[in-house]
Amino acid sequence: MRKYLPIILILSTIKFMIHWFGNQNYGFHRDELLHLSVSEHLDWGFMEFPPFIGVIAKISYWLFDYSLLGVRLFPTLAGVGILILCCLIAKELGGKSRAVLLSGICILAFLPFYRNHTLFQPVAFDQLFWTLGFYFIIKFINTQNKKYLVLLGITLGLGLMTKYTILVWAFGIFVSLIFHQKGQIFKNKWFYISALVSLLIFLPNIIWQIYYDFPLLKHLQALNDKQLDGINPMEFGLEQLKYPFTLVISLLGISAFLIDKNLKKYRTIGIAALVIFFTMWLLHSKAYYIFAIYPVLFAGGAVKIESLLSGKPSLVYVVAVIVLLPSIYFIPEAIPILPIEKYVEYKGLEERNGRIELTGDYADMFGWEEQVKLVDSVYQSLSSKEKDNCVLWAENYGEAGALKILGKRYGLPNPISRHGSFWIWGYGNKNADVWISVGNEKPSVEYVFEEVELVKIITHKYAIEEENGIPLYICRRPKIDIDKWWKDYEKHIFN
Repeated sequence: MRKYLPIILILSTIKFMIHWFGNQNYGFHRDELLHLSVSEHLDWGFMEFPPFIGVIAKISYWLFDYSLLGVRLFPTLAGVGILILCCLIAKELGGKSRAVLLSGICILAFLPFYRNHTLFQPVAFDQLFWTLGFYFIIKFINTQNKKYLVLLGITLGLGLMTKYTILVWAFGIFVSLIFHQKGQIFKNKWFYISALVSLLIFLPNIIWQIYYDFPLLKHLQALNDKQLDGINPMEFGLEQLKYPFTLVISLLGISAFLIDKNLKKYRTIGIAALVIFFTMWLLHSKAYYIFAIYPVLFAGGAVKIESLLSGKPSLVYVVAVIVLLPSIYFIPEAIPILPIEKYVEYKGLEERNGRIELTGDYADMFGWEEQVKLVDSVYQSLSSKEKDNCVLWAENYGEAGALKILGKRYGLPNPISRHGSFWIWGYGNKNADVWISVGNEKPSVEYVFEEVELVKIITHKYAIEEENGIPLYICRRPKIDIDKWWKDYEKHIFN
């Protein structure tokens, strides 16, 4: 291991430093604001996802307050962990230093990982647990040591508490193990102990789901109706073609697991990859869901290339350069390492009607601070009595998350929203004298209040279209039963 350590350390440092420069730019993404918000309502589950991200958010708050750089440190560390595991998997598969180097280079070259390991979302941790699970399976195949089955169970349990998509990973692993040594593992009691460990870790979330009448199923239905059902079935496969050089490595990896004589004892990994890929495709999953499978395939492909080029080992470095170089130019599209003005110039974006439409997730990182400042200015204009009886009502979780997290610096009261997890946290003071509404359209506020005053239409040069041109109202004198109005909205909370 000593001779591989410098390679792993250098590659990990490069990845960490790229993220360090990018993580501190722009602002919080709307999803990050939601994930930080749930940390103030820790529970065994949330309406949109399991509880792990909330726990990490709470740790982040204890260590760094709500610092952008501090919050994003955690997905970055997960990404560095994935790179390290990818290199270790290459070593476990019999690879030498060049295979270890090439596997790590693939992680650096795979552009989606920059986005995944920047934003404070469950995705990075989900990918980490998938990769760690594959690592423990390979360690078990190599050693037959039961402790790796137990560690596999713990990994699956933590993965289930992070993102439910790991169930597809578990299904793929289960199917593939049927073909490993003719299914001998199913006669091993430690396999079932491992499964029990996973269940015990996941059990609190199952109980939470039962208590709240399985919001997971409602969320999946909403996703299917509004996003997944409209996805072209070919899009899932075509998305993988956007990254051709790393794709070639992964295809070599999966073929090596399936047919290479030197890796035949790891055939279960190749079978699992195929089962997972086609299961997600049939389920109309988003393309990025499958990215978690790439690290183990990169490792397998790197080992295969090292073997193929054993007569000319220096050519492995040529392959590494070919894989990495084309990605370097596109890194600013994946992680905000450029100041916004430089990024606009880099992309050749033009201003139209006072707006610049940013691509990707970047537009969702702008406008929140300005929204909060405006709400604070309205709030500060109220009398002391009105401030004590004021409710901030946001239309969606992004606006509510901004008021909740960024609003702390201004001393704003906690907001309410009928969107997602915010709905279960309630409507606050139904007898409030004043409601400040952000993002809710005129028909919505006029349905609830007799007195409605438009303060301003909020615009922002870089903000996403959804958050551009949204109204800010001061509302008084509710004319409906707030409690009933809130409860009646339950079936719409994922709209």
